[in-house]
Amino acid sequence: MSGNLTDQLDRDLARNLISSCNGMKKILRVYSNYVSIDEAIALAEEALELHPEKRYLKRCAALCLKWKILFFRDSHTKQSMIDRAVSLHEEVISLYPYFSLVEKIDLANIHAKSNNGMDKADQMYQDLLILDLEPVEKQLLYYKYATYLHFDRKDYDQSVRYHMKVAEIPVQSIYRENSIKVLEKFKNKSRNRKGREIEKFLENLQEP
Repeated sequence: MSGNLTDQLDRDLARNLISSCNGMKKILRVYSNYVSIDEAIALAEEALELHPEKRYLKRCAALCLKWKILFFRDSHTKQSMIDRAVSLHEEVISLYPYFSLVEKIDLANIHAKSNNGMDKADQMYQDLLILDLEPVEKQLLYYKYATYLHFDRKDYDQSVRYHMKVAEIPVQSIYRENSIKVLEKFKNKSRNRKGREIEKFLENLQEP
């Protein structure tokens, strides 16, 4: 990144750090995309250290750690970083109870990347699956759980089942669209009983 752009980011950070959660998140996204995710984490942690009373900075730091662990994960990701992410997400859940579904899903997925954390992730998802949720919230949860089953548990049949549960909810959303796309891919790859089952399911699927 050029010096001019870095200087501009520093000025933007100074203006937005205290007063704007969205401004801080935008800066962190720029850092993660054009500098490095580790620099974004360092920036978020430094801001939180300077202003520990600002609860949204905890959310920003938790967000950066989630990006690192779930989307930038490599062999250098340390257990201590995962532990820090778990701690911050637990704090954020207590501070933002109205965001708790998304944060709890993120926390479950972070546990899944931890050493010996898969059982905890399973339990968290089971606790979430029994909640009384709005239709779009159910779609979100089922979609995330289907993704977890596919990539973390390698349970492809159950993953397909939950993508079907997303699609069955007659509400248009990005989660429904994505689950239908996933099912189409499974159908095209599976020239067996499962593929025919998915094909029949999609043929009979009602539009919302």
